[in-house]
Amino acid sequence: HNLPPGLEYLNQLDRIIIHQQVELLEAILGTETFSKYEIKNHLGQRVYFAVEENDCFNRNLCSPIRSFTIRIADNTGREVITVNRPLRCNSCWFPCFLQELEVQSPPGTIAGYVVQNWDPFLPKFTIQNESKEDVLKIIGPYATCGCFEDVDFEVKALNEMSTIGKISKYWSGFVNNVFTNTANFGIQVPVDLDVRIKAVMIGACFLIDLMFFENSLDGL
Repeated sequence: HNLPPGLEYLNQLDRIIIHQQVELLEAILGTETFSKYEIKNHLGQRVYFAVEENDCFNRNLCSPIRSFTIRIADNTGREVITVNRPLRCNSCWFPCFLQELEVQSPPGTIAGYVVQNWDPFLPKFTIQNESKEDVLKIIGPYATCGCFEDVDFEVKALNEMSTIGKISKYWSGFVNNVFTNTANFGIQVPVDLDVRIKAVMIGACFLIDLMFFENSLDGL
């Protein structure tokens, strides 16, 4: 009840697939173009389509730390989720450089936040609701190089003891990773998780992609 318009698609999903569509120019020349994504259910059916917006300078010179707005639309073309990331330096050694991302659904209404937590060894994030109250934790591995296997970021309760889901970077093979740097992610969460938090998890997936996999030869 009272779901944000368009998020009813997420209500019965416990698994979300995010597939980046690689532009031919980017694949051949290595030039950063606007990132486009298909967001699918576990059957491979497209639920949403996402497009990144920013300027050429920001995209090519600030690549992994770049600011962006990602607009997510349903299959009718209606924008249902907006993801905003400000430009910040990225260093695990300086708490003042920690990342933060805002998710809106519907656009203009805060659904929640993704906040990076300082840790010298592990990638850690907190998922917050619209009131900036902590809801979930995300904890990544010591190394994000998959070495021919998936890389899992575990979704945990606030006490960090119980695991309730994960965000996985799927290893898609040497050719894809090295020559197209394509992104394929899976999000697994409880089916009864608030749809607004599911939307925030999609935003977390985009942030993890840029921070750890944008310019890496992951999977080697």
